[in-house]
Amino acid sequence: MPSIIEGYNYDIFISYRQKDNKHDGWVTEFVDNLKGEIEATFKEDISIYFDANPQDGLLETHIVDESLSGKLRCLIFIPVISQTYCDPQSFAWQNEFCVFNKLAKGDRFGRDIRLHSGDVTSRILPVKIRDLDPEDKILLEREIGGVLRCIEFIYKSAGVNRPLRANEDHPHDNLNKTFYRDQINKVTNVIKEIIEGLKSAAIKIKEKTQHKEPLDEVYKESKHPERQKHSGLMIFKLKPGVAILSILFIAALFIFPKIFEKSRLEKLRTSGEISVAVMPFQNMTNDAAKNFWQDLIQNNLITFLSNSEELQIRQTESIMTLLQNNDPTNYASITSSVASRISQKLNAKVFIHGSINQIGTTIRINAKLIDSETEEVFKSFQIDGTDENILQIADSLSVMVYDFLIITILKKEASPFIKFVGSTKSPEALRNFINGQNAFYRLDYLSAREMYLKAIKIDSNFTIAAIFLAVTYGNQNLFTDAKKWCLKAYGERDNLPRLDKLITEWAHALYFETPTEELKYLRQMLDIDNQQAIIYYQLGSTFNRLYQYDKAIPEFEKSLEIYNRWDMKPNWIYSYTDLGNGYHETGQHEKERRLYKEAEQVFPDNSSLVYRQAILSFTEGDTIAANRYIERYISIQKDNSASEADIRNNVARIYEDSDILGKAEANFRQALRLEPENPVRIYNLANFLIKNDLDIIEGLRLINKALNSDADSYKYLDCKGWGLYKQGRFKEALEFLEKSWELKPVYRHYIYLHLEATKKAVAGLQNN
Repeated sequence: MPSIIEGYNYDIFISYRQKDNKHDGWVTEFVDNLKGEIEATFKEDISIYFDANPQDGLLETHIVDESLSGKLRCLIFIPVISQTYCDPQSFAWQNEFCVFNKLAKGDRFGRDIRLHSGDVTSRILPVKIRDLDPEDKILLEREIGGVLRCIEFIYKSAGVNRPLRANEDHPHDNLNKTFYRDQINKVTNVIKEIIEGLKSAAIKIKEKTQHKEPLDEVYKESKHPERQKHSGLMIFKLKPGVAILSILFIAALFIFPKIFEKSRLEKLRTSGEISVAVMPFQNMTNDAAKNFWQDLIQNNLITFLSNSEELQIRQTESIMTLLQNNDPTNYASITSSVASRISQKLNAKVFIHGSINQIGTTIRINAKLIDSETEEVFKSFQIDGTDENILQIADSLSVMVYDFLIITILKKEASPFIKFVGSTKSPEALRNFINGQNAFYRLDYLSAREMYLKAIKIDSNFTIAAIFLAVTYGNQNLFTDAKKWCLKAYGERDNLPRLDKLITEWAHALYFETPTEELKYLRQMLDIDNQQAIIYYQLGSTFNRLYQYDKAIPEFEKSLEIYNRWDMKPNWIYSYTDLGNGYHETGQHEKERRLYKEAEQVFPDNSSLVYRQAILSFTEGDTIAANRYIERYISIQKDNSASEADIRNNVARIYEDSDILGKAEANFRQALRLEPENPVRIYNLANFLIKNDLDIIEGLRLINKALNSDADSYKYLDCKGWGLYKQGRFKEALEFLEKSWELKPVYRHYIYLHLEATKKAVAGLQNN
């Protein structure tokens, strides 16, 4: 019985190793049950090819002939995946699995099809009956070019890994919690989805061709050019030249419709800048030492293309974060469909997907520019080279893609030469930089610093590595080193690519200027790529430092919105707690409570979250809940090996932020009793007493003691200056506050406010 779609010999082909059927007939039983479920699901008859006869000549011991390729012309291919199936030397692997994969890619539907739901799936529908060894999983995913997605028929318990049976003795002992009949139903439902998708695709293909006039009819008419009577209308004779041109024009409309309509990429351009996501390239050389080229080429393209103001280029952090969320075993598993989904989550209209291949000593880089929505390939690129000139190959590929996007599509003239003094010509330096970036995005700042320093040691002119090193030092409060490296990079800023220059200018503003400049550069970064969650977070954080919570809130919300659209959690709890603090300061306590409930699902037992929840409970008058949160907070801190003094100090801050000053003071004093000579404990109590007007005299006595241990601490100087201000000693206060402002490592808004108030008071004295 042929397939329900014309041109195919079977609807389903079952592929398996005879070893998996010989002992207990598992595959035969599976096929029988599948047939029964299909009959109860489909109105039509569905044809299944299953060879149960080892003498048919189509199993692993027999010769391949033309009959096999005919049987493989089917809609759906179901391989029964086991440890024995994953054998490149077996007949089933070589002549069924690999052959169908190749045939399907080349037929009219393609191997991967779009379902009615809009999702994309493969016509290869694996049924897995045993857990696989890692090397088998890699082998499978390398062949299909993507993540292995199977319907599992596996019974798993302690020490057991075997096929699931139709009638289990102890079905509830299966750790996988799957039931045979349910899995059969799942397979059938997926088959139905695929077949319905193929039927819809077949109708569309037919509609595209059904209006074409048969060539033999055209030929008949050409032999009778006289006017003819036809359906009451007169068809007049045309001059020969005009007739030929008309026929060619009509044929062109059918054969080359895109010549006469605006290309999709050009349509994307008319709606605004073209947004592009660049996937890591796939190393297909079988040489693991070349794996770092995958990130190298991706980073090179992102940096190069980001220089164009006409393009929005999605940045590495966003792409890699989503790829990690999809948990690919390696970059070879990033199929076009996976890349399409990620690009759509990033709101990127097109994406670049490519591979690295080797033929002898020749390295070949292939890349495709693909529509994120339809997966239509707009343009393919190919360039050859050798191991020694991989950076030149990467640069040349970047130029080719840039030229196509800017010159061909955007109708812009490319700059005659784009200079990247901030980049490097050393593959080893670039390898270390990429490793540093990966560590940086994991918040592993110590490892990131080590990698950046190695990159700079190899190439002392590697400017962007220096700026990321500066930011990393700053994130660890090592401000002296941060400023040194920032200044080094800032001196080369005019030679950097556009985004790198903005990052450098932002870091310089962070360490040497004001939040006004920080905000300016962050906004310009969003002009390049407006889907950077971390940049929106940084904007909110900057407004928070200015106490402009009404402006901070929408930036934090936008950051979380992007993460939610990506269906993943933020890198850290502060994405929630900083927004929650904004809600708290603006009196939006209901929103704050809902936000913390959401955060609990993402960051359970996080001390920063519990800290904020305790403050909210006190503010709402729920003392019982607040005390529970404090107990929980203390427990978490102890589990994290915090000292008793640190715990008392932090509990004091909870009470202070909740305006319960008596308990706050008691805890600050307890922390000081535990570490009486620690200047930080002394400062904390002094600052609390002065700030809250509780005991200015004791506060000044304490801060003088702290200054004896560190006379150049900007915090201690600010505390003393503010204490003197509150005593009305404005001129003395101004001296300490000016010195504090001069020594601050980065902009501190509270020092600015103290200094401005004191300047105003001194000016008032002079006017009097």
